[in-house]
Amino acid sequence: MAGILADWEIKERIKIVPFADQLARPGVISYGVTSYGYDVRVDRHFKVFTNAHCAIVDPKAFDAKSFIDVEADSCLIPPNSFALAETVEYLEIPRDILCVCVGKSTYARCGIIVNVTPLEPEWRGRVTIEISNTTPLPARIYAGEGIAQILFFKADQMCETSYADKKGKYQDQKGLTLPFVLQTKEK
Repeated sequence: MAGILADWEIKERIKIVPFADQLARPGVISYGVTSYGYDVRVDRHFKVFTNAHCAIVDPKAFDAKSFIDVEADSCLIPPNSFALAETVEYLEIPRDILCVCVGKSTYARCGIIVNVTPLEPEWRGRVTIEISNTTPLPARIYAGEGIAQILFFKADQMCETSYADKKGKYQDQKGLTLPFVLQTKEK
């Protein structure tokens, strides 16, 4: 890896729609371009984990009844639980860039952990994120405000096989996407 992209390189190299220059906004958890990354916002649609239907969490046979849908300006995540959400921003990652996403310190200091797997070269879409409430209390998440920072790492050379080349299963996902495993084709 050659290094991390600076703010001016992010504006030139990464497609982010909508793009926000300004970072600090009074009364709002910050979002927008940073020195070496971009703070993304969480959208208004949340899937909050619930055990109301006694579903089993199985990544190979995920039951959508494991979640309830919430569409609002904020979302309460129950104690020791989590929610899925997606970013407001749509991103297109160049072939020589790898992205790592980390949670914002404002939420981390409240026991709220954000998890996103790396965004591979040539990945496109709105990012699905997991928001974990590690506390014994309900936690509020604010839609339209910052949730995580994406760091952009530039490689010395183009990757041999990109996410687009592999026809990655989460490429161009439409809406908040639950986990799934592709099934093998029967002969």
